[in-house]
Amino acid sequence: MNIGPYALANNLFVAPMAGVTDRPFRQLCKTLGAGYAVSEMVTSRRDLWDTLKTSRRANHEGEPGPIAVQIAGTDAQMMAEAAAYNVDRGAQIIDINMGCPAKKVCNKWAGSALMQDETLALQIVEAVVAACAPHRVPVTLKMRTGWCQAHKNALTIARAAESAGVQMITVHGRTREQGYKGLAEYDTIAAVKAALRIPVVANGDIGSPEQARDVLARTGADAVMIGRAAQGRPWIFRELAHFMATGTHLAPPLVAEVKRLLLDHLLDHYALYGDFTGVRTARKHIGWYVKTLPGGEAFRAQMNRLEDGEAQLRAVGDFFDGLGERMDRIPAGTEGEGASAQERMNKDKKQEEAAA
Repeated sequence: MNIGPYALANNLFVAPMAGVTDRPFRQLCKTLGAGYAVSEMVTSRRDLWDTLKTSRRANHEGEPGPIAVQIAGTDAQMMAEAAAYNVDRGAQIIDINMGCPAKKVCNKWAGSALMQDETLALQIVEAVVAACAPHRVPVTLKMRTGWCQAHKNALTIARAAESAGVQMITVHGRTREQGYKGLAEYDTIAAVKAALRIPVVANGDIGSPEQARDVLARTGADAVMIGRAAQGRPWIFRELAHFMATGTHLAPPLVAEVKRLLLDHLLDHYALYGDFTGVRTARKHIGWYVKTLPGGEAFRAQMNRLEDGEAQLRAVGDFFDGLGERMDRIPAGTEGEGASAQERMNKDKKQEEAAA
């Protein structure tokens, strides 16, 4: 499929998640079979563009294209300026955030809170499309089914956005009121797909090859977007691609391969964040990898006390070396169970509210 002039490798996408989908994680997912990845959201506030946090989020050095940047805000002119700012810094696709359920975002009427004000939402879409048009940069939109169960307006906003020039829409099958609780529903996504001519992407509760297949069939969507299920399991994309192509399951990854993937991920992570911040922000990634592995909980507690990169790398290597003495491959089903379990996500409140 295509987004504007860009032909994508496949229809398996990485969801933008604040604090997760930084450049190292996006690159890893693309290496492991993802056809497309969107950055964690970048603020539209000009006074924050020069901060270290924003500069890291806008870092695309060495990243294969197309480079997609998600922007968030509540003012149409500011969002247009943010789009132009990111295009000047290499963005090839601009994604508008109307899907983030985090309180710190919605309390400022950004993210999914914009779905409560359809007039403002459309003004933002029109302003961003106008800012990107001279550069021929496609604009996409990610949203939820609505603000609450009683007010599902994804179809209305999707139609207006398509008319305004948006070239792809992603729908997470939950309302903002749900957050990440309950089950995603796909009837709204199917209705949006049936009404539009542009590509529509389905998001929410897709953590296995069968779920991806069934969601595509049920909604008619052009692609699926994977978020939480890829945390600690970035190889899910090649598993899905193999299943879609053959109807059979790919063998679980070798323990030795997962060790190498994680160590390479950590080195790239440290290079972006530096040793001090990198060690601390890498802890969540390591925790996701080992969460359901034998001895993983005890290792996670031990690893979270380490303060420098060399010690963290050595501990991770030793853990997987020990695991490799007992088994050749990651136990079948373990990675998916850990990555998609609702109980796990409910415990991790900060990550839940940061995910877009």
